[in-house]
Amino acid sequence: MEYVYEVVNLQQLDEFPNHPYQVRIDEDLRNLQKSIMERGVDEPLIVRKIDDRYQIISGHRRMKACQLAEINDVPVRIVNLNDDEAVIMMVDSNLHRRKLLKSELAFAYRMKNDALKHQGKKFIDETTLDQVGPKYLTHTAKHIAEEQGTSPSQIKRYIRLTYLNKGLLDLVDEERIALTPAYELSFLNDKQQEMLLKVIEELDATPSLSQAKFFKELAQDDELDEETIYDELLQEKPNQKEKLKLEASKLRQYFPRGLCDKKDTNTVQ
Repeated sequence: MEYVYEVVNLQQLDEFPNHPYQVRIDEDLRNLQKSIMERGVDEPLIVRKIDDRYQIISGHRRMKACQLAEINDVPVRIVNLNDDEAVIMMVDSNLHRRKLLKSELAFAYRMKNDALKHQGKKFIDETTLDQVGPKYLTHTAKHIAEEQGTSPSQIKRYIRLTYLNKGLLDLVDEERIALTPAYELSFLNDKQQEMLLKVIEELDATPSLSQAKFFKELAQDDELDEETIYDELLQEKPNQKEKLKLEASKLRQYFPRGLCDKKDTNTVQ
């Protein structure tokens, strides 16, 4: 592939549509800003030209760092790609980043999955996979999994996160809801998800995997209601129960000999 290099003004650059990666002004970005102020932009942004403007494929963080450093002109490498090729390059150019949120991975995998599908790869819609099983996972999911060193089922779980509403997805990013329960909850419709989010906020409690599966079963039969969610989330989870452990030698001060054998000193309530 031949490349064309130019220097363009930041005002000529457009972000990639529905870009899945957040540009956070954190310590890493500030370090990048400092580096650019001292040495300039070492690595050109990758862009494609659309009419008289440039769409960023790789380099959104560099663009933000340049804005913070008040640098107006940046080097770019222009590539000639169609929409699907551009999506794949955009996704791949950022997957190596550390500290990616689960929501970022979810939308990135979905965008790449869709782009590969458009290129003619064999595809089974992910909404069908829950019924047909992992044996029939898409070739695209397998391809992405091989590249990422994970399983196709894991890619499937991430893609399903994109069906969660923003409130629930935020809880996943905050690690208050784990990936597997979140996958189960993604099968709730919009109304059911809003109902669940409301109860979660009221009780400050999130569903376990078993509870998420229970909610999914009820939702599929259109039997999930707010009262059921409320009652279920009020249930104390095993890992939330507080246990007081005391050494047997300490207990012998207060109980007759033989009563405090190991087999009898499991829990004091």
